[in-house]
Amino acid sequence: MKRALITIAMTLAVAAPAMADQALATSKNCMACHAVDKKLVGPSYKDVAAKYAGQKDAADKLAAKIIKGGSGVWGPVPMPANAQVNEAEAKKLAAWVLTQK
Repeated sequence: MKRALITIAMTLAVAAPAMADQALATSKNCMACHAVDKKLVGPSYKDVAAKYAGQKDAADKLAAKIIKGGSGVWGPVPMPANAQVNEAEAKKLAAWVLTQK
């Protein structure tokens, strides 16, 4: 019984940060155009993570794109700027996106 409780607690500890960051993405309307595992208007977060895997400055690049928007990387539909996202939130979102596998 004790082992099962420890396993559950460890699982929740790992899942909680991921859910918190997905909650941030939802609250900032990111999920209106993106999904974790499928293309919507924009690429899936798993595709973004794969594209930027291994790049040292990936989190900074993505954080800047989250705030300023961008175009041409994933096709003709531009990503609008997100003025409602501050720098700390953008960095948190970028770090979360890069963990998607």
